[in-house]
Amino acid sequence: MAESMKDKIAVIGMGCSQVGELWNMDADDLIVDATYKALADAGVELKNIEAAWVGVATSCATGASISSPLQLQYIPVTRVENACATGTEAIRNAAFSVIAKVYDLVLVVGYEKLKDSGFGGLGRGGVEKPHPVYGDGQAVGRGPGHYALTATRYFHRYGLGPEEGKGLLAKISVKSHYNGFRNPSAHLRREVSLDTVINAPIISWPLGLYDCCGVTDGAAAAIICRTEDVKTYAQNHKNDYITIKGIGISIGPGWGKQSMEYDFTHWEETERATAQAYKMAGITDPRRELDLAEVHDCFSISELIVYESAGYCEKGKAKDYINGGAFIQADQPRLRGLLGDKEDEPLPMEGQLPVNISGGLKSFGHPVGASGCRELYEIYTQIQGKAELPSRQLKTPKLGMTHNQGGHPGKFMCSSLIAGLPE
Repeated sequence: MAESMKDKIAVIGMGCSQVGELWNMDADDLIVDATYKALADAGVELKNIEAAWVGVATSCATGASISSPLQLQYIPVTRVENACATGTEAIRNAAFSVIAKVYDLVLVVGYEKLKDSGFGGLGRGGVEKPHPVYGDGQAVGRGPGHYALTATRYFHRYGLGPEEGKGLLAKISVKSHYNGFRNPSAHLRREVSLDTVINAPIISWPLGLYDCCGVTDGAAAAIICRTEDVKTYAQNHKNDYITIKGIGISIGPGWGKQSMEYDFTHWEETERATAQAYKMAGITDPRRELDLAEVHDCFSISELIVYESAGYCEKGKAKDYINGGAFIQADQPRLRGLLGDKEDEPLPMEGQLPVNISGGLKSFGHPVGASGCRELYEIYTQIQGKAELPSRQLKTPKLGMTHNQGGHPGKFMCSSLIAGLPE
């Protein structure tokens, strides 16, 4: 039986750059900013780092993409890429090296400089080659089209009318923007009402402008060592670190879009990746055992499907939990008002498992290679009680989860990571 890494890997320092349309910063600036914040937070120097991993999803980068701006002195630097799961993939590989005792102290950096790519953002780098039977890998459209198919199929399968379904998705976007408005590092910092989301221009029905995440620049970094060595490396932060409880990665064979039996409404890769992480962490009831989650909400329907595929609620029941307030932060009367509920009446399930307290990809932003690491940064910050504004700080959280998925429904690269206070 494989040995678990639960509580054996410590994250002793993290940093995150501002994200958004950062025309005054290039990739090197973002990397340096996030890395030196992480080093300062950990209380270690760059010369102490023995190896580094870099995650970047959309450019033909190598390890030199961080060794040059950081002036790393001939240490091993490995570049990894796994679509939107890249940030967590970099953390996973760095953790393996540390737990194997190949290195003692390592650096992880995830970054992306998407705005320099123009309005299209991701471009067509790395797309599938045409298949002799099934044709172009992009034949059924881009991201909005893929996820719109998921939304309409979900509405049909679970009996939601068009207006009801669109309104349900809008509640997710309202929550995301409310949270992002309170996050000083977020890209799209603005509150929106339910009516604003519902009546926004359509991108691919039923997904409107506020159902889709933006194209974002940004970077995040982490300093990792074995938990047994925390006192050696983090002398000024002995009680100020978190440990990794479990990591899961799942990539399917990718035939969903060609299969007439693919139902779009549950995501096998998410189910399997989260199951791997839950098993390693010893979690059996995630909605009750987790204190917060940062999940991949590239589109509002994505967050809804994650609720069900990650086991936060039963399949087909997301409507009840969304309307009940299960995934919003507790004690937020203004948010209840923006959602169309009475501000002075708490929702019946309010605050059970706050999701995307950072604003998520939708409002915080999605610098692809950085997002998994950036999500961990939110867990790390919340558990330390260091959220920038008191209004977004959760009360004594101890355990959190990250989730990312690249690709599209039917062909995902999914990652999940559980981290929290050391036992």
